[in-house]
Amino acid sequence: MNLYFHATPNSMKVAVLLHELNLPFEVTPIDIFKGEQHLPEFRAVNPNGKVPALVDEDIIVFDSHAILLHLSEKHGRFIPTDLSRKAAMLSWLQLVATGLSPYSGQAIHFLHYAPEDLPYAKNRYVKEVERTYEVLDRRLEISEWLAGDGYTVADMALWGWAASAGYIFGDKGLDDFPAVKRFMTTMSDRPAVQQALALKAEYTFKAVLDDETRKALFPDNTNR
Repeated sequence: MNLYFHATPNSMKVAVLLHELNLPFEVTPIDIFKGEQHLPEFRAVNPNGKVPALVDEDIIVFDSHAILLHLSEKHGRFIPTDLSRKAAMLSWLQLVATGLSPYSGQAIHFLHYAPEDLPYAKNRYVKEVERTYEVLDRRLEISEWLAGDGYTVADMALWGWAASAGYIFGDKGLDDFPAVKRFMTTMSDRPAVQQALALKAEYTFKAVLDDETRKALFPDNTNR
């Protein structure tokens, strides 16, 4: 198995699952700040040019939640078999996919990467991230895990983005969402999470936001 990886929230959640399953895998680092996601050899794996992607024997799967579902179904772990619990897991997994993930990404973009200061955009996306965390916080006030009493890939998905909350909220981090903060403390004790963080530390990626990086991350903007 080969994981195409950059230390993004989406790649990290997949790394957690691979370690939870105790699966052997190789890593191909993709430095998105250098534009390696646009190279033909990576586009042959993921035509969308995003990390992560996974080659699992003769199967290619991309998009982090597709990878989570593929591996959990293949190995029969971290995905409920009971239809009611599976529906709950899928619902919370998709809330992360369609709510927390894109709005966090847009909030981070306008807070840290946009070449112009756009107060409306920053307010719009930060407020939506806050609203989504409020939904997640209410859930975790009454449930140890998102899908109920069992740990699932939905929790790994939430951890991936919640680990970057400080990049949006600053020093207070998740202080406004105590149940999510409790959840993250619980997650931090899991060996698989610690192994994923150790994997992240093994690789050094470009961190400078220069013109090369802006063209690599936002190629459509360079032509406008």
